[in-house]
Amino acid sequence: MDVLVVGAGEIGRWVADTLTGPDAPSDARIAFTDRDQATASDAAAHRSAETVPPDADTTHDVVCLSVPMSAVPAAVETYAPRATQAIVDVSGEMTASVAAMRERAPDLARASYHPLFAPPRVPGNVAVVVDEPGESVSAITAAIEAGGNEVFETSAAEHDRAMETVQAGAHAAVLAWRLAADPVREEFHTPVSAALESVADTVTEGSPAVYAEIQQAFDGADAVAAAATDLADADASQFTTLYERARGDGTTRERHD
Repeated sequence: MDVLVVGAGEIGRWVADTLTGPDAPSDARIAFTDRDQATASDAAAHRSAETVPPDADTTHDVVCLSVPMSAVPAAVETYAPRATQAIVDVSGEMTASVAAMRERAPDLARASYHPLFAPPRVPGNVAVVVDEPGESVSAITAAIEAGGNEVFETSAAEHDRAMETVQAGAHAAVLAWRLAADPVREEFHTPVSAALESVADTVTEGSPAVYAEIQQAFDGADAVAAAATDLADADASQFTTLYERARGDGTTRERHD
């Protein structure tokens, strides 16, 4: 299986490593392309991979788009003609990605994957929408699972709705706490504040551009801000009501917009 990975950043490299891992059931051959060819060359140099220019006319069994969420529709238009069997993406947004692949590649197998982790924290859960099944998509899913990851199917709508909570809302809450917090001596930290400090360190070790893309793609931050305002303005009785609502298990708790 000849795979063109478009975008040679962390996730693109994870795709390459996953498809060529020792337990991967496929014999994938990887080529990288990136608008920064130095990045593509660096990714290929540490693997048994090659590079191709972004404007080349090569064709490949599979094109895998590992580009920013906002760039996926344009990337689909550009790279779908270079795929002969399948086109997939690992961008993290699914509604627009699946729609673009369906429109531009109606005769290809299609899937949208979202690794729900940063590559240094593999393995983990990987959401997938299989819009059009095929042998290449099955091989990619099998390789991801062989790497110890849990692949679960969803719909584009369910996935993007969930990202409002687990990404946009969670990141906004953590970053807001960090921005609002005053420095304190280590001895003052409670188990709760220490846990928040650790999570904030995790969130801020990444690229701000990635987190900005998430905030642009998904709602969720406004709901967190509104909830914080409700808590700040609540009297004792109202606070108790909000506290009891928050005590829910997270799966059955109602959302109050």
